[in-house]
Amino acid sequence: MALVLLFVALAPALFIELPRKFLWMSAAYPFVAYQLLWGGSIWLPVMAAAGFGVGYLGYLIFRNINGLASVIAALLGPLLWWLFATGPLTGALSSAMPVGLEFVSSDRFGGFMISLIIGFTGIALSLPLGILLALGRKSDMLIVKTVCVIFIEFIRGVPLIALLFTASLLLNYFLPPGTSFDLILRVIIMVTLFAAAYIAEVVRGGLAALPLGQYEAADSLGLDYWKAMRLIILPQALKISIPGIVNTFIGLFKDTTLVVFIGLLDPIGLSNAIRADTDWNGIYWELFIFIAALFFVFCFGISRYSMYLERKLNRGHG
Repeated sequence: MALVLLFVALAPALFIELPRKFLWMSAAYPFVAYQLLWGGSIWLPVMAAAGFGVGYLGYLIFRNINGLASVIAALLGPLLWWLFATGPLTGALSSAMPVGLEFVSSDRFGGFMISLIIGFTGIALSLPLGILLALGRKSDMLIVKTVCVIFIEFIRGVPLIALLFTASLLLNYFLPPGTSFDLILRVIIMVTLFAAAYIAEVVRGGLAALPLGQYEAADSLGLDYWKAMRLIILPQALKISIPGIVNTFIGLFKDTTLVVFIGLLDPIGLSNAIRADTDWNGIYWELFIFIAALFFVFCFGISRYSMYLERKLNRGHG
């Protein structure tokens, strides 16, 4: 059901011909999918979704005061909600109204489902984070620029497998004693940060490719920084950056096979477990050709969609 709903949720986000009112399905899908896959109390994804409402409320409150303050409130509000309010509220609501499914731990996940979960979640989260990092790197504010530069250069200078081992082994040392942090969630965080650093550089290239006149045109219209970026600069920069962004996404999706080194049974790890059975001794080609075919279907589909998107956005020619 989670797989079927994935394509239902992707459709309105990928094809603008569909009515915009269907985008609520795309927004709700991450929380629905979490409940379907991991189970547990239904109040956890509900409280997690409420965090975005807190961020939007903070943005509305500070919007007319200061643009930067509204962005900080929109980012800081959800983080504080998730860190300090989600746990106690989920526990209280679960005690009062225990509604949910049987909990499934990450060590019971396996096969291509792990690649889909990590790949699609990383793609969805790394794009907006990468855009923010690119804007931060080009910012005139010294602290913001320095933080973004250090983050991007550090992540791009470290191999993904080192980050995955950090997620698997070291991250628990930085958490309070007794804290249980799901392994797949830790991997998703590291993969997202890794991809975001690369996307930030791709988007920065798109921003650098725009003529200076586009920035001057936004200033002449009296637009503030965020409106100029949202209405004029970013649409053009992202259009230029589509091939590089999609290339990063395809690489990210294929890199999900690296989780085999930290004990998750992705398709490669599952193939090793299958070949340990005596009935499969000496058989290699069938398994690996099937795995390669699955990855080819998804990666080729992503590349074809990017070509479709480029043709649709190419309004300056023809």
